[in-house]
Amino acid sequence: LLAIGVIVLVPIAAIAWWLGSPLFINKTVEEEFPLAFNAAVPSGMTRTDVEQVMAGMSKVSQEVMEGMPEVMAMDKATERTTSTSPAAGTVMPPSGVRLKAGEFHDADSFHRGSGRATIHRGPDGSHLLRLEDFRVTNGPDLHVLLTPHPDSKSRDDLTAAGYIDLGKLKGNIGNQNYPIPENVDVAAQRSVVIYCLPFHVVFSVASLQDAS
Repeated sequence: LLAIGVIVLVPIAAIAWWLGSPLFINKTVEEEFPLAFNAAVPSGMTRTDVEQVMAGMSKVSQEVMEGMPEVMAMDKATERTTSTSPAAGTVMPPSGVRLKAGEFHDADSFHRGSGRATIHRGPDGSHLLRLEDFRVTNGPDLHVLLTPHPDSKSRDDLTAAGYIDLGKLKGNIGNQNYPIPENVDVAAQRSVVIYCLPFHVVFSVASLQDAS
């Protein structure tokens, strides 16, 4: 009987620890905003390639002595200084655009959240969800969801509106990035939800507004 009891209790204890331990353990993640997300991607390269190159160059320190830029010229006729500008018709490289933003708020008195959620569009048309100054009550198997519902309170709200699962929450504290799949209609998404899959509980919501 003792052996049977141990066999039964061990998996129960393991499941209980998996479900309950996150409530007492914080996980902090600190991800930088991708260096290449606001950069134009040259032909023949991917954004990952650009990210690797820029990350490598950012670690290089080299002293350079430069003289007066030749683009500055003195107009002798009017005795004023002028600077040359890009030639007419020159196309400047595109940069990233912040599309939507919102602040996280508590789902209830126990499930608390704070920080900012922002959706960015890169020059290549890809989209990224960025969480900054983020903190949420930890829990088992938390996921990051995008949904057209403006302020989901329950599983029923999410089921009725539909949602996109961006994957498991990397950490309940800190700055972090989540790529958004290409087939997602970003304009239709109205909130970011931190959601516990095992218990179908909303932990925190950030209602999204068009960024100014």
